[in-house]
Amino acid sequence: MTNLLTPVLALVAWSLVVWFWMYATRIPAMQKSGLDPQDARFPGSLSVLPDSARQVADNYNHLMEQPTLFYALIFYLQLSGQTDSTNVALAWAYVGLRIIHSLVQGTINRVAIRFLVFALSSLVLIALCVRSVLVLI
Repeated sequence: MTNLLTPVLALVAWSLVVWFWMYATRIPAMQKSGLDPQDARFPGSLSVLPDSARQVADNYNHLMEQPTLFYALIFYLQLSGQTDSTNVALAWAYVGLRIIHSLVQGTINRVAIRFLVFALSSLVLIALCVRSVLVLI
């Protein structure tokens, strides 16, 4: 895949998969715990749910945080014509690492592994940013 925008589509699609995963775990957990849906109006009220439901929801929130920088940077790179194969490879690496991060957090949720994957994805994002800034110098 040589199009720089395709990784954006992939990460958006993955975020929607995690959205479905979140509700597939959260709704049954709420029903089992007897939690009234109205009680969910305050985020802290969901802390009574089992880890398996909360960690997927936490990951969905994570996909709404740092990846916004990725989206902005990829659109900048596309619009400025910086669509070389290295940037495409870095973009795919970022997406792959974010998917791995989701799978780790949504299943085994080992913080050390999660942090390592998050740090690697952050380094990839930094590399993309530095490469885009160096073009300006």
